[in-house]
This record gives sequence, C-alpha cells and structure tokens, in this order.
Amino acid sequence: MNKPYVDKRNEGYWVAGTRVSLDSIIFAFLEGLSPETIATECFPTLSLEQVYGAITYYLAHGPEIDTYLKQTNAEFEALRQSNHSADTEFHQKLIQARRLQSLQV
Repeated sequence: MNKPYVDKRNEGYWVAGTRVSLDSIIFAFLEGLSPETIATECFPTLSLEQVYGAITYYLAHGPEIDTYLKQTNAEFEALRQSNHSADTEFHQKLIQARRLQSLQV
C-alpha cells in the first residue's frame, strides 16, 4: 500500500493531513535530531510514522525539496530585510530594549 505522507498545497509541502510543514521536519532532521526526538519533543501531534514518512519523502525527492527550501529561505530573508528597512526606528528601539534587558540580568 502506498500511503501519502506529504501533501503539496498552497505552494508548500505539508505533512499529510496536518498543518506541520515539511520544512520544519527537515530542518530538525538536518540539524541532527533523530526522528524519535522530532516526533516526541518537537511535534508531539505527529506520529513516528508520519515523521519517518516525511523524511523518506525528502530523501526520495532531495533535489526538488532542496530547491524549494532554498527558495523559501531566500523569500523569508528578503521579507525580513524589507521589514527591517521599512521601520528602522522600531528596530533601533528593539535593539536598545534588548541591550537594557541584558544589562539587568
């Protein structure tokens, strides 16, 4: 039986039947976390079978998923830079608040 573990929807990849992105599973896996750790500590709503299925999908479609991950990371970074430059006063206040907080610790 060929069970689908990953859905492609809304221009992204998701663990089938969930709102957990494939990105989340794969980043944890590439950081060295075991499937058991990913299932129990990172995403307790997922079964171990779902985590292994997502990793298997990634391994079977490596180049396609790697391209997708690079593209989404580039889009995120562009959005982050855009937001930062759009409100520099806010970011300066945020930096000052973080400095003050670190001095109080």
